[in-house]
Amino acid sequence: LAQACAAQADPSRRPAPRTRVAMGMKYLGAYLMAVIGGKEAPTAEDIAAILEAGGIEFEQEMIDRVIEKMDGKQAHELISAGYGKFAACGGGGGGGGGAAAP
Repeated sequence: LAQACAAQADPSRRPAPRTRVAMGMKYLGAYLMAVIGGKEAPTAEDIAAILEAGGIEFEQEMIDRVIEKMDGKQAHELISAGYGKFAACGGGGGGGGGAAAP
């Protein structure tokens, strides 16, 4: 989180776009899609099926890691607990209005 805030303040500190962390988001995203779809505790097979349906390559090891980290936890509780941490990065505010037509 601190890195994300620092990267927002100083663009030269932004990580490479295809870091392992960024690539790992697809696994968490698939996990959360399964939760939204009604699975209280998605399995590795659920995550793999979602990724396969989207034509997304995956590593079984990464899926297993997500399942291990989420074992015994509820997705909505983790989201609620972490929501306040996003405030540390501040809000972006709205963009300016468009230019007047000539």
